[in-house]
Amino acid sequence: MRTFAAKEGWPAVRAGWADRLPEADLAALDEAVAFAVRHHGEQTRPAGEPYLEHLLEATRVLVEALGVTDVDVLRAAVLHDVVEDTPCSLDEVRDRFGERVATLVGWVTKPEGGTRAAYLASLRDAPDDALLVKLADRLSNVQRLDTHPRPAKRRAYYEETVRDILPLAARHPWFRDWFGSWRAEFRGLAEDASDDR
Repeated sequence: MRTFAAKEGWPAVRAGWADRLPEADLAALDEAVAFAVRHHGEQTRPAGEPYLEHLLEATRVLVEALGVTDVDVLRAAVLHDVVEDTPCSLDEVRDRFGERVATLVGWVTKPEGGTRAAYLASLRDAPDDALLVKLADRLSNVQRLDTHPRPAKRRAYYEETVRDILPLAARHPWFRDWFGSWRAEFRGLAEDASDDR
């Protein structure tokens, strides 16, 4: 199962894409990364890594595994959590990055006050580009799910991914295959008897 890391940070990731993306698109991504860093600030992931690593991992999936070169899709991947997890509004994203990026970010943002189940169900109707961003986001979140510090959260997230995300991944052969391998490798999480709820 292929995994994606971004511990080296944006400058190294950017340098690795110099032969894949035009300089103008890399500069557009520079702006999105700076915006995400400014808004996410000192936020970290559950295992303590800087939040930017997650955003870059998701974007690496799109570029390096799927060959995505559409800069709006890539900027949406960098910005996919900025509305859900920070005080940034979708209007701010729209004003800075345009309607298409904001629409993609909107699709992958859980609506305030809505249920998680309703949000995940709504993704069945998501346009293809938004679904790619969501699948790359989830891949980054689950590729090292066994490092999450709370066993109950690991189990619940595994079960949710199998129930709600794998059917979405079926629309894309690469994601279908990756999540199929992931499911087999991490199936022990569903049986984890530890309970820290």
